[in-house]
Amino acid sequence: MGALIRLDKVSKTYRTGDIEVHAVCGVSLDIGAGEFVAVMGASGSGKSTLMNILGCLDRPTSGRYVLDGVEVSDLDRDQLADLRNRKLGFVFQGFHLLSRTSALENVELPLLYARGLTTAQQRERALRALDLVGLADRADHYPNQLSGGQQQRVAIARALVNEPVLLLADEPTGNLDSRTSVEIMGVFQRLNAQGITILMVTHESDIARHTTRTIVMRDGLIVADAPVRERLDAAVELRRLPPVQPVGP
Repeated sequence: MGALIRLDKVSKTYRTGDIEVHAVCGVSLDIGAGEFVAVMGASGSGKSTLMNILGCLDRPTSGRYVLDGVEVSDLDRDQLADLRNRKLGFVFQGFHLLSRTSALENVELPLLYARGLTTAQQRERALRALDLVGLADRADHYPNQLSGGQQQRVAIARALVNEPVLLLADEPTGNLDSRTSVEIMGVFQRLNAQGITILMVTHESDIARHTTRTIVMRDGLIVADAPVRERLDAAVELRRLPPVQPVGP
């Protein structure tokens, strides 16, 4: 398994007036292609800053970041934007769907910047991404016609539509109830089983147990990095949970 992500002594320092905040402090890290990694830590631990660096949304103050063989530190703003569009998919706590746009059209949005795809090819790729998350039959539905879990699935499909090498998920279950959270982790586990590399920030230990590796940060440092023992299987969990009760009058 080759290193898809390689950080070498990466630091990020913010300056506010005369005060320096060391958000990430000399972190070295390798993540292999096909891994499913959770990053955990208290507020202020540096996990969100690390996610922003890995997502090419922020530059490290020092150190090297190599993504899929590309030295990220050497890229200018336009090159970073192109790299994000080609190699990265993002899923957030909020779904960020356009309310007056169908599920299919929401998923197609990143393809507006894709080169060499016809309208028909864009539509086909978006439908394929929706099928990956089990929502091909909801392609024409609008966000207000979908449950919270279905909206997050659309957001995941949108993140997948450009066929990225890395899926970055920032608290993807933060706005969801327990059962729906497990359903979303089931989606991630199925995608990971197909070879998609996933890095997820979460503060929920039970959610992190669905991954294969957990990294814990504190004060800008990695203080723990270990494979997940007794990994949870979302499909098994769902069979044990009580069924959703229909809403009646």
